[in-house]
Amino acid sequence: MRVKCSLCDKIDLIDDDTLIAKRLRNRPIHTYMCNECYERIKIKTENRMKTGRFKLYPHRKNKE
Repeated sequence: MRVKCSLCDKIDLIDDDTLIAKRLRNRPIHTYMCNECYERIKIKTENRMKTGRFKLYPHRKNKE
């Protein structure tokens, strides 16, 4: 399956039987990111968390 990274527009080939390929076929809202972009975002997020200015908001719980 040919997929295109949503950030850098790089085209990759992934196996049709993988979980990522199945998610992309069945749920069009999911987007693909190449490994380089994924690692770059991961490193930048970790660096932001180390500064102390990064705030992760918890999920809201529905009141019943």
